Amino acid sequence: MGKVILVGAGPGDPGLVTVRGLECIRSADVIVYDRLVNPSLLKEAKADAQLIYVGKAAGSHSTPQEQINRILIEQAQQGKTVVRLKGGDPFVFGRGGEEALALAEAGVEFEIVPGVSSAVAAPAYAGIPVTHRGLCSAFGVVAGHEDPTKPESGIKWSAIATGLDTIVFLMGVERLPQITAELVANGRSLATPVAVIRWGSTPCQRTVIGTLENIVDRVRAAGLTAPAAVVVGEVVQLRDKLRWFDKRPLFGKKILVTRSEEQAGKLCDALRQHGAEAVEFPVIKICPLANYDELDGAIREVGTFDWLLFTSANGVDATIKRLKETGRDVRSLAGPKIGAIGPATAESLERLGVRVDYVPSQFVAEAFCEDFPEDPEGKRILVIRAEQARNVLPERLAERGALVCVAPAYRTEACCPTNSLDELRNQLTEAEIDVVTFTSSSTVSAFVQLVGKDIATAMPENVKIACIGPITAGTARDLGLRVDIVAREYTTAGLVEAILDAFRESAARGDKKVSEM
Repeated sequence: MGKVILVGAGPGDPGLVTVRGLECIRSADVIVYDRLVNPSLLKEAKADAQLIYVGKAAGSHSTPQEQINRILIEQAQQGKTVVRLKGGDPFVFGRGGEEALALAEAGVEFEIVPGVSSAVAAPAYAGIPVTHRGLCSAFGVVAGHEDPTKPESGIKWSAIATGLDTIVFLMGVERLPQITAELVANGRSLATPVAVIRWGSTPCQRTVIGTLENIVDRVRAAGLTAPAAVVVGEVVQLRDKLRWFDKRPLFGKKILVTRSEEQAGKLCDALRQHGAEAVEFPVIKICPLANYDELDGAIREVGTFDWLLFTSANGVDATIKRLKETGRDVRSLAGPKIGAIGPATAESLERLGVRVDYVPSQFVAEAFCEDFPEDPEGKRILVIRAEQARNVLPERLAERGALVCVAPAYRTEACCPTNSLDELRNQLTEAEIDVVTFTSSSTVSAFVQLVGKDIATAMPENVKIACIGPITAGTARDLGLRVDIVAREYTTAGLVEAILDAFRESAARGDKKVSEM
């Protein structure tokens, strides 16, 4: 017999999942999840974990609760560890109690891992504390959408309307007219402040402020739909001073990250810290070589070289992987001085305990050759790189008299989650993407190949193209793309800073096409 763990996934921001919740996700054999779960949490699952979606699909109703209960019981009875991943907290209007009772009746072991409820998180991310000295000493959480089969409302409106300073209604936007009417009919002032917060704690968060008298009209005018939390009470007035989440410089911007899946995380995290919705869409993947003879031979002779140069962190990772596959380790690289193009490559080496002797002032092959710390004439230099790469580095070093050997360690090829390619083309054409980022020439070429040159070269003006440096930008221009942003420092941090600068400058100019994208 297995076990079921009911895990609260939090309100939407994946960073709000608990440590215990993340442990459970990573160890689960089966994950049963709904539509309010951030997809990035599912990436934490084991490669062989079974993912079962039981949320609402387009044009259809949610999976019946009885069927969800049956899935949990059956999977556990097969001896599996099952995580039931639920938005918010399982026991705060999450029907977690019903599922736990069904498991108990079936004799299935279960555990409850609480989550951060949107009842407090959504207001907090909107700058609204649910309690505040002098304004609120009692607050309550109320179901905004009751069971439609109930003969009458179970909410004691006469008690809560004036008995609670702050009232949070979860999933209440569809019944907002009835909620406001009941509160007013039971003694709450029409002037009471109200906030409606949609997709709280996510980059899609939207907040509409009003009073019990006008909030219905304002929400309707704004087009707000579920999921949303409704906050009623004087604490809503504090939003003007306490709002923070939706004031971040990239808030509401949708930024496409085209890096390989293995490398996208760092850039996505940096963009999200500034409020952006980072959309991972890897257009390349790092692949092993068909033949490693050149790399293996070069490593066997590494002691005969004066310098060993790595052109990317991918090259470092691929080389170490190959060493392990052939029963060796990083000690096999001993002998030559080590050079790295860029801090990310150097960092990859230093994590392995390898001291880097040279990093150029600018992180491109041209600068590497120009700033080389010693006269390369007569020096034997081994360059480890991708199978298909620019020949600038070996050619320039050879021109200066170096004896250069090039050994490929990996290759890149275009890839794409094909089920979302049409959707991406649509978003680009309709300007639903604000920025497309490129971190290498290979990502540019693969992107154009995948989406089609006609779409890539005709994207609307307010879809900005951002490149990590001049080489990548040059490739983009050669392929007919309009380049809007080029990082001054050729790193992911430099790319993020360049995007921030572009939006700051456009906001200062009052350029609505950019600053309000």
